[in-house]
Amino acid sequence: MKSLFLIRHAKSSWEDPSLKDFDRPLNPRGLRDAPFMSKLLKGKGIVVDQIISSPANRALSTAKYFAEAFGINNKKIILRNEIYEAYPEDVMAIVKELPNEVDVALIFGHNPTFTSLANQFGGYLSNVPTCGVVRIDAEIDKWADFSIDTAQRTAFHYPKQYFS
Repeated sequence: MKSLFLIRHAKSSWEDPSLKDFDRPLNPRGLRDAPFMSKLLKGKGIVVDQIISSPANRALSTAKYFAEAFGINNKKIILRNEIYEAYPEDVMAIVKELPNEVDVALIFGHNPTFTSLANQFGGYLSNVPTCGVVRIDAEIDKWADFSIDTAQRTAFHYPKQYFS
């Protein structure tokens, strides 16, 4: 079985209008949610084989919290430029290229791409909110076989389920 986790970056700051979108950091809520959601996922007994992230500051910062929770060195986070401002098919191309020895992959990125992609795997989500975690499972041996025909969304978690 292969499990893909689409994780939208945690809430980012708009405090400094001179920053480019790519460089925006996490805001206080993002700094609360990213460690919380990473520990929540770790607590579900998941063993992560690979972390891939958009290089945008807010996505990579979120990925680093998850790497820490799973005991993965930040240097092992794979940066893929094409995740920033991606279309769903761009992310799917990355998924289909994953090494077959990887069973569980976390990909960190952005909306609207992640909501659109998540909706291809069952049900309808109006929005994957910041630091939302979408799990998609497939009973396959090769990532090249990962598709809307072989995989389905099996879980969806987001911070506001736990914080009021």
